[in-house]
Amino acid sequence: MDLPVRPPHSVLAKEDRVTHAVIPPQSGTAFLLRKHQRLTVIDPEGQQVSDLVAFNADDTDEWLSSGRSLDYASKFLLTTGDVLYSNRSGPMLVIDEDRVGRHDFLLAPCSKEMFARLYGHTEPHRGCFGNLASALEPFGISPDAIPTAFNVFMNVQVDGVAGTLSVEPPLSKAGDTTTFVAQMDLIVGLTACSAGQSNNFRFKPIHYRID
Repeated sequence: MDLPVRPPHSVLAKEDRVTHAVIPPQSGTAFLLRKHQRLTVIDPEGQQVSDLVAFNADDTDEWLSSGRSLDYASKFLLTTGDVLYSNRSGPMLVIDEDRVGRHDFLLAPCSKEMFARLYGHTEPHRGCFGNLASALEPFGISPDAIPTAFNVFMNVQVDGVAGTLSVEPPLSKAGDTTTFVAQMDLIVGLTACSAGQSNNFRFKPIHYRID
């Protein structure tokens, strides 16, 4: 299946089959990730979240599912060795190496509506949701099809008694990485998150590598 590959905002280097790229602060991109390729998400400065969504490249009605993944893992903190499943229960990504160990798969991508509702912003940024929608549009994926993201490096704490959620600064330090291995041909959307609370109130880039 021939798909338009949306180039990343800035390509750092491309050597043979290895691609290194950077996503500037508060932006996003989308690209094709082939089966068995490795995607490494890199936090170059520390405490920066990256929203990740994925779709079956041959049938975009199959998408990364938080519900299926957490159900099958029987836990809400996924790390090395865990599988990220689709809405059809198909394995999409395996976490191959995780140097942080704390990510979120509960909260939806930040959006202009969220910034207005939760923070009272009168001129809200379009957020990760808007950035993903723009990046995925060339692949024929509509905004309504964007699922809950796997929020790489996001630190969401859960109060087991009250059941409340709190967003805390990420545990990732400069240079920390998480690597995924594709289990099918995928269209991947990836951001440098736009929510201040998620990133300890400083917006930073995200780097990624495909090999």
